[in-house]
Amino acid sequence: MILGKSACNLTPLRDASFQADRLVRLLSGMERQNLAKRHGRQQAYRMKNFQRSLRDAFRFWPLLVLATLCSVGTGALWGINIGALFPVIEVTIAGEPLQDWIDREIDSAHSRISDVQLQVAEIKAKSTPLERRDALQLEMLQTQLMTEKASLASSQKLKPWVDDYLPTSPFQTVVLVMVMLLIGTVLKHIFQLINTYTVALVAARIGRQIRQKIFAKALMMDQAGFAGYGNSGFVAHITHTTDMLTNGIVSVYGGAIREPLKLLSCLIGASLICWRLMLLSLIIVPVVALLIWVLSRALKKICHSLLEKSMGLHHVMLESLGNIRTVQAYTSEPHEQKRFDKATLDMQRFSVRIVFLNALNRPVTEVLALGMMGTAIIAGSYLVMNQATMIWGIPITERPLSVASMLVFFGLLVGATDPVRKMAQIIDGINTGVVAADMLYPMLDRQCLITDPADPVDIPKPHSAIELKGVTFAYDGVHNVLNNISLTIPFQSKVAIVGPNGAGKSSLISLLCRFYDPQQGSVCLDDVDVRSLRLHDLRRSIALVTQTTELFNETIAYNIAYGSENATQEEIVEAAKLAHADHFITTELPDQYDTRIGHNGLRLSGGQRQRIALARALLRKPEILILDEATSQVDAKSEQLIYQTLQESCQNCTVIFITHRSTMLDMADILLNFEHGTMRIDRNLTHNRYAA
Repeated sequence: MILGKSACNLTPLRDASFQADRLVRLLSGMERQNLAKRHGRQQAYRMKNFQRSLRDAFRFWPLLVLATLCSVGTGALWGINIGALFPVIEVTIAGEPLQDWIDREIDSAHSRISDVQLQVAEIKAKSTPLERRDALQLEMLQTQLMTEKASLASSQKLKPWVDDYLPTSPFQTVVLVMVMLLIGTVLKHIFQLINTYTVALVAARIGRQIRQKIFAKALMMDQAGFAGYGNSGFVAHITHTTDMLTNGIVSVYGGAIREPLKLLSCLIGASLICWRLMLLSLIIVPVVALLIWVLSRALKKICHSLLEKSMGLHHVMLESLGNIRTVQAYTSEPHEQKRFDKATLDMQRFSVRIVFLNALNRPVTEVLALGMMGTAIIAGSYLVMNQATMIWGIPITERPLSVASMLVFFGLLVGATDPVRKMAQIIDGINTGVVAADMLYPMLDRQCLITDPADPVDIPKPHSAIELKGVTFAYDGVHNVLNNISLTIPFQSKVAIVGPNGAGKSSLISLLCRFYDPQQGSVCLDDVDVRSLRLHDLRRSIALVTQTTELFNETIAYNIAYGSENATQEEIVEAAKLAHADHFITTELPDQYDTRIGHNGLRLSGGQRQRIALARALLRKPEILILDEATSQVDAKSEQLIYQTLQESCQNCTVIFITHRSTMLDMADILLNFEHGTMRIDRNLTHNRYAA
């Protein structure tokens, strides 16, 4: 009784356990289905990106049409050249002209038709209904009769052409066929050359356009987005990734059209001789296709990893060489060499894997070619040697094959092995193109966070005031670097900003220039949110000089006039004098204003670079001049002269400067002290009523 009660008590538990196990299996199955669906969507999305690149290439459709026509010509001539050997073999073996051969074929066809018709009549004369064996034989004889009549009709159509246009001498026939074969080969290579050139031209143009789009995207991208890719990411995409994409485009519009057409022409020729034997020779294709598909999937994954490692390599290289002074000053050459060695080792490993998988593709396609040839040779030899029409009771041909037909059949299959072998390289190119497109197009499609408004607002120049209304900002959207900042800066004010590092001073400048947008509040000019202004209009009214001076590997004049392309030489010199740069330019530099200053101005001192940057800002004649530690590397005497010049020459603009030097604060109308993202007005000589 106790056991019975226990069993009764355990039954619900077992049922619950069973149901739970069933639910787990159900959920696991659903999860697998979801994973499979997600994987399928990802694969479709990747192919969609690559298809976009192919559509982009189709904008050059005249060239692609020409390339396709050349591919068709190449494919047709590939099979025709091999099939042209048939009359040569017939003439060589029989030692008779083709006129006699065609007459013999017609007579033989008549004889075979008569024999078949006689056999058909004998079977029909038997008692009805026919036995199953007789019915099958009758059906085969009727099929053979149709084949023989079709062969007779084609021979009779061909006879006038052979009689009228081909020589009567066997040797002359061989010479004529060889000359035609030579002409066909030359034409084939001309078509192939035009195809290769036009496709390469299209790919080069698409590659150039892709590079232009990437560069334009980098120039227009918001600062947060740019930081996500970095210089190394854009360099890798412009160089290596774009090359991979163009290689994929070449593979599609070049080899992926030409090589299958060559293969198709050979298979069509072989099927005209014996289509069942041709199908039999392709029996190994599904297995090889499966292996190629598996290798292609693995190759895509490794190509994706290789591109990521390529970006890492560019990152290490640009970072180390861009900071070469720091590297050498801290004797960190061995450390940077180790970083670079590791990055190149990672690329080497993935490159070797790609080479290995590509090398595997070739033997797989060779196995396919050898399997086709081996099957055809074994089956064809059996049919020819035994003058048979069936193998293992399976009908292969309606009538026994001749030696010449079998040799041409073998030749066509040999011709099919070349495009099959090249298809492996085409698949490799397409796989790399798919991976490259999967990395490029999402980046090109990324929406910039800082854009022009749909209906921009125009404000009068110069503006009346800059206003910050309850501005809160965080780079990551979580940790605020500015908290509820409100402030009004009248036009022509001189505003000094002080505070410890990380207090939010430069972040405020970034919001004024609209490199970022605040999460809360607004930055306004004349009560108009800067998000309602055109970026060009806003930034055209601002000149920015930062502590990290950015110059170009051009002349002094080019760097000063940067952003003011219509400036005259006199205006450039005047701006240099205001920035107290004219003296060292004219006395210390060999070519004065035409002196090239090297990458980022490496031929100049830190103070000289800052004065060039300041001259560039002054030449712009901005409404708002922003100086972020702009004279931190200038000596004290020069700095006093520069600020004295600013007081004299910047009466008609608002000057906002970040500084840690107390001597520079005397020119300020408003003094703002930032600390931990909050702002405090320590001194306001004129406009205290405007601070909120």
